[in-house]
Amino acid sequence: MLIKDQYCLESILEAIDRITEYTSGIKTADDFDKDYRNFDATMMNFVVIGEMIDKISDEFKKKHPEIEWVKIKGFRNIVAHDYFGIDAEEVWQIIKTKIPTLKSDIRLLLD
Repeated sequence: MLIKDQYCLESILEAIDRITEYTSGIKTADDFDKDYRNFDATMMNFVVIGEMIDKISDEFKKKHPEIEWVKIKGFRNIVAHDYFGIDAEEVWQIIKTKIPTLKSDIRLLLD
């Protein structure tokens, strides 16, 4: 693994940990939507994840197709370019269902 790829994966884990921290006390998508500071901070970390994925080498991504690199980068583009059109319920479902899996997958790649 290239040092750059390792750095990017570690940065993704850090962003995931921040997302988890910012949303830990929130119970519903509606509450998440109303908590604009944590919502905004969370969205920024989704952008960070997408940016780090963009910097990971193509060779590394090809070796690990189990990660949905293109979809994750696509979500970053939605957050960055259609911020006010974001559906809080959809983001909430991503946080609750996709983020834990992504975290464990990234950890496996780093081990």
